[in-house]
Amino acid sequence: MYRIGELASQCDIKADTLRFYEKHGLLAPSSRSESGYRLYNNDDAARLRFILRAKAVGFTLNEITELLSIELDKANWACADVKGMVDNKLEQVEAKIAELTQFANSLQSLSNACCGGPDSAEHCSILEALESEDKQLNARNETAHKAHQHG
Repeated sequence: MYRIGELASQCDIKADTLRFYEKHGLLAPSSRSESGYRLYNNDDAARLRFILRAKAVGFTLNEITELLSIELDKANWACADVKGMVDNKLEQVEAKIAELTQFANSLQSLSNACCGGPDSAEHCSILEALESEDKQLNARNETAHKAHQHG
């Protein structure tokens, strides 16, 4: 049995993270000591490591909850269900990468247009571009935002 600090230390996280997962129903101590300390067993430790690995690859708490429900009832789920979740997450990540790439390209264009000199910003090409091209920038941002929503 592990106390909260021991399990947290073993997994290189803070005890508050364990409490957070408990609050959100992802993890619960197996028991409590007579003095009220949370006690976790090896199954709890394995569940925590599962949660941490799922979080490390980008799953949200809600998605992790769903994965845990599948993990606990594997016989009633198909690999296709799990693969579908992973493929959906992959699409979301790829859409986010496309959005960030567009932002990076736009920022690079703004940076390239500026002399970066010590003169007054009264005629700064970046500010002028943001003032005059705000409709174009907004259109690009809306396109990226729509891609993100559909991803």
